[in-house]
Amino acid sequence: MKRLINISLSIMLMFVLQQTTNAQTAKQTKQQKKEAEIQQLIDNQNYTFQAQYMYPQGGGQRYINNYYYDLTVSKDSVVAFLPFFGVAYFGVGYSPDDSGIKFTSTKFAYNKDAGKNRWNIVIKPQDARNINQLILNVSNNGYATLSVLSNNKQSIRYDGFITERAKTKK
Repeated sequence: MKRLINISLSIMLMFVLQQTTNAQTAKQTKQQKKEAEIQQLIDNQNYTFQAQYMYPQGGGQRYINNYYYDLTVSKDSVVAFLPFFGVAYFGVGYSPDDSGIKFTSTKFAYNKDAGKNRWNIVIKPQDARNINQLILNVSNNGYATLSVLSNNKQSIRYDGFITERAKTKK
């Protein structure tokens, strides 16, 4: 009887271990697929950074409750539509056009540096008013941090994720 119980327990243990191994393999396959997708988006300069949180220099985290705030990067343009909360210095108007970080740049320097499980991307728009540079740090699972350095506003940081750039209708 004891022998039968030991054999039954051994069989159940082998079954549980096999299921755990299969689950880990499926999870690893999914992670590798996600990493390859992010790699392709960055290599092709065809992605959108969706901002979820912003961190003004004055402190405090602010949740961004919609996905309309983003930074879209393609080979020929960089388009930013991001909220701003912080101190603005000289030369900032009070019109709705001057609020936030909004620009479209077709002349920009794009440098990417690949590291282990991450990419550091520096974008320097040359035709965007008052924006010095954008620093985007992307992890291999798609989470990203964007820092915006400006001439006339405090720097600000955003947390979010990278997705494929939406196709434009022609």
